[in-house]
Amino acid sequence: MSDVTLPRARIPALDLARTAALGAMVVFHFVFDLELFGYVAPGTTGAGFWRALAVATAGSFLFLAGVSLWLAHGDGIRWRAFWWRFAKVAGAAGLVSIGTYMAFPDAFVFFGILHSIALCSLFGLAVLRLPFWALGILAVAVFFAPDYLRSDAFDAPYWWWSGLQTVPLRTVDYEPIFPWFAPFLAGMAMGRLFTQAGIWARLADPAPSRGARIFSFPGKHSLIIYLVHQPILIGVIWSVTQVLR
Repeated sequence: MSDVTLPRARIPALDLARTAALGAMVVFHFVFDLELFGYVAPGTTGAGFWRALAVATAGSFLFLAGVSLWLAHGDGIRWRAFWWRFAKVAGAAGLVSIGTYMAFPDAFVFFGILHSIALCSLFGLAVLRLPFWALGILAVAVFFAPDYLRSDAFDAPYWWWSGLQTVPLRTVDYEPIFPWFAPFLAGMAMGRLFTQAGIWARLADPAPSRGARIFSFPGKHSLIIYLVHQPILIGVIWSVTQVLR
């Protein structure tokens, strides 16, 4: 029996946070695509501010996914809903792998952000009952795991999801479990802490304002936006390139 009661009304603040993460993602990928088409210097998005933005954006998606897992199942796992969402995320991850393999066969996405969210969700169920402080400690341990667990024992391709291999990998997006399970766990920890503090109950709003509904709309449909934004961006940049030639 669960020892917590979670709000069932939508929490607009989380949708707004997802919208902000999506906005950062679109900005980063726009610059990435400009680099791909030769409009900005090679290596621009792999260093400095742009690299920091990519890391922060990926971390925010995983953090919010951890919060969402707790809010959806913290008072009892709803297996049907869990597997349905897992199938959607895993299926979308498969589409990303196929699409990037067609575009970048030597650097395709074999374990990107969606792959990571799907597997982190499975692992998250195993620690769902831990108190928030234990989840926080585990998050720190996972974050630093590559520093003390990295080994050539993980060099075989079927271990690359772990992030503990010693061989360099070539891929345009890579968020392995170590260390990327850390922000997911941190999100679960905050989810539980906010529940105990009654914060989610205060933030839940069955009838948000018109402005909140408008700006939270992308956050409510983050998966489909994630899938379609790159084809749209690339199509626009390609079209402009043809006009300018």
